[in-house]
Amino acid sequence: MTRTPLRPLARILDARARGVNPDVIERENIRRRHEEMRDHSRARAETRLLVMGLAFFCAFSVIGLRMGVMAGSEGEEPRTARAGVASQIVPTRAEIVDRRGRILATNMETSALYAHPHQMIEPERAAKELAKIFPELDAETLTRRFTTPGSKFYWIRRTLSPEQRQQVHDIGEPGLHFGPREMRLYPNGPIAAHILGGSTFDNEGTRWAEIKGSAGLEHAFDERLRDPAKAGQPLRLSLDLTVQAALEQVLAGGMSLMKAKGAAAVLMDVNTGEVVAMASLPDFDPNDRPHNPTSGHPDDSPLFNRAVQGVYELGSVFKAFTIAQVLEEGIATPDTVIDIRGPIRWGRFSISDDHYLGTETDVREILVESSNIGTARLAQKIGPERQQVFLRRLGMMETVPLEIAEASSADPRTQSNWSELTTMTVSYGHGMSVSLAHVAAAYAAIANGGRLLKPTLLRRDTPPEGTRVMSEGTSATLRQMLREVVTEGTASFGDVEGYEVGGKTGTANKLRPSGGYYEDKTIATFASIFPASDPRYTLILMLDEPETHIYGMDRRTAGWTAVPVAAEVIRRIAPLLGLRPAVEPVSAADITLTSN
Repeated sequence: MTRTPLRPLARILDARARGVNPDVIERENIRRRHEEMRDHSRARAETRLLVMGLAFFCAFSVIGLRMGVMAGSEGEEPRTARAGVASQIVPTRAEIVDRRGRILATNMETSALYAHPHQMIEPERAAKELAKIFPELDAETLTRRFTTPGSKFYWIRRTLSPEQRQQVHDIGEPGLHFGPREMRLYPNGPIAAHILGGSTFDNEGTRWAEIKGSAGLEHAFDERLRDPAKAGQPLRLSLDLTVQAALEQVLAGGMSLMKAKGAAAVLMDVNTGEVVAMASLPDFDPNDRPHNPTSGHPDDSPLFNRAVQGVYELGSVFKAFTIAQVLEEGIATPDTVIDIRGPIRWGRFSISDDHYLGTETDVREILVESSNIGTARLAQKIGPERQQVFLRRLGMMETVPLEIAEASSADPRTQSNWSELTTMTVSYGHGMSVSLAHVAAAYAAIANGGRLLKPTLLRRDTPPEGTRVMSEGTSATLRQMLREVVTEGTASFGDVEGYEVGGKTGTANKLRPSGGYYEDKTIATFASIFPASDPRYTLILMLDEPETHIYGMDRRTAGWTAVPVAAEVIRRIAPLLGLRPAVEPVSAADITLTSN
């Protein structure tokens, strides 16, 4: 800006010559200068306001756009990783749920505990305090580990509860460290333990650990459960948690009451092949799964699944298969009379009945009264070859196709030489060992009209076709006969009012490991279907070495042991399955009219 003098001499002289006051010229110059300064300041302020307005507009536009993008996207928890540690982001293992979506296995955040002994200030005190918090730890061992020269790392616990973590934190020892991780949680404890199996840690680090299935469904479906793409898709089972809990409760009570060594049961939907409940006792808590046994017999361990892994001679429950074959192949009818005089002698072996049934009886009575001689006579008419073919059609000659890992070891055991004697003994359940799951699938075929279905522990949305193993006529006739076993025969304690139970008892002496049979140890089984007139379910229940004292005698047969326990199971679970009891109508003749 060019500065103009306020009172230039030339202008003053000129003003005086014209008679004008020079002060007026000075005031005019001052006014013009102030106006120029004001205009310049206003222009500069307007420019600044415009720039600030544009800046605020751009900033709020970006923020609004970002908020719109975030509102339309899925939320995600932030995850952090430390440099130098590989594979720290471990996908969440998929949950396992029952048929109604109730959780059987899930995941829970927890902490691991480890020590850096070289960072510890008071290792002896820390060892004593840790032993107080964790009784399974030994203070002397911990002290030795913590004070060993050159020791840099020591695992203490793989998982901690929140309370235990706080107690360790309160010790105040800088050498104790926590590592974040997930653990597998089974919120229902021992319920369905043998089906779920259990899990353990794999590829473990201080700040991460991968969960791996170690048994049961957890092992069989390990890859599917670990698949990150399916982490949000739970594995849905055919089990009903409420029914499973009721079955296990009643079975445990029956096992205790009958002083049995063990017990097992399988409940199957006869129209779909779904296993609705399956139990084996004694059981365990998969949250604290015990170690595999290193000695003794396998079934001495609570890990042993008697319903699937255990193969037993199940006795007279096999008689239903023999009767089904003679009916199906036209060898006999329910009214065919059979000579039951005995005993039947074969070399040094003999076959006899437990109670006298006369010299002859019909096929129906053979099943109802459980005649070994009568069943053996029918087996002779069948012959070894045809018997094996029919049992193979029923799935009795191969491993049961259940989805748990333990099922692969349940191979049926048969005689290497299938002689006529073997044919006769197998006809009433001796000389051949199978699992309860085998029998459940076969009885489901009897109940559903003759279709053998592949049993499954996974929920099925549509029933499968199955393989026809007998005609609907044979199935209907046999169902009626099984109902008579309960109403008139050896399973009279199995009748449950309103549910038309049909079934067959089976009592077999246990095999000695060295050969032969025990005289005072039995396997008692009751194979049942209900309701018999329109079957929906089959229940196979077994007690291992039961014994009860009734009417002054020790009783070990299924009719006195397994049958009443099975009846109580059906009484408890039938309403849970949605089965309404059939109420017998009262006839007019039974009504008495009264008047006041």
